[in-house]
Amino acid sequence: MEAERGVDEHLDTQERGTPSHTRPMTLSIPDLATLTVAEPDDGIVLVTLDRPDRLNAITSAMISELEEVVAAVDLDPALRAVIVTGAGRGFSAGLDLREQGVAPGAEGLGRTVGSFMWQDHLATLHEKIHRSRKPWIAAVNGAAVGGGFALSLACDIRFASTSATFGAVFLKIGVSNCDMGTSYFLPRLVGASRAAELMLTARIFDAAEAESIGLVIDVVDDGEVVDRALETARLIRENAPFATWMTKETMWQTVDAPSLRHALDIENRTQIMCSATGDTAEARAAFLEKRPPDWSGL
Repeated sequence: MEAERGVDEHLDTQERGTPSHTRPMTLSIPDLATLTVAEPDDGIVLVTLDRPDRLNAITSAMISELEEVVAAVDLDPALRAVIVTGAGRGFSAGLDLREQGVAPGAEGLGRTVGSFMWQDHLATLHEKIHRSRKPWIAAVNGAAVGGGFALSLACDIRFASTSATFGAVFLKIGVSNCDMGTSYFLPRLVGASRAAELMLTARIFDAAEAESIGLVIDVVDDGEVVDRALETARLIRENAPFATWMTKETMWQTVDAPSLRHALDIENRTQIMCSATGDTAEARAAFLEKRPPDWSGL
């Protein structure tokens, strides 16, 4: 397992599961083997990486199932936000080097081609989460290293439990730390200088440091990180669905904009599209009538 060495000392021996959620699901994805999916509140999806015996290490099957979840959530207008967490005592210890599997369609291919397809399979998941129409929130419990760290970076918002640890540790297995989007996301989240130090040392750091550098928004007691993420998901749910989608998409596009003018052009077009949905008129009416707005949806 990726970074299996050196991770265990950063984990408590006590098992820490996620809260039990039994609300009926509007989202139906059959035959999930590596994930559990629940709807702890209306319009909010909780995805749990569910290989606790392997510290939720990432396999080809898990990647494919996460891609299924992204696609299904994006196509369901009733769903407003996604929380991802890990079962047991860790978020994810990264790529499972023992049981990773092969990329879809790569069976029987040569080593170079098969390896490249596997690498693309890994990396494309994070692009899909980043480009998802719905906000994704990482509720990091325990270790999030290597591929697990990269998965948390692909999310829009991150919360951590006090026992959470983080690290770009691909260097420890002899490959570049520029992998699975880490070299794209991390400098944008914490700055280039800090990202360089974390990536070049490949050191594991704790939740307190993650909060101090702005990587996570809040640190809470063990066992409470999903509930903390739910608080933010509920705030997101209160807003207009299409405007929320456009806010996420536009914000990340303007982060990469080459100039202020490019950013303003994207914003201007987004505002005109949002104003055509009827939600602005509904917001005014709701304000005057002193009631919550009834958004038209997507």
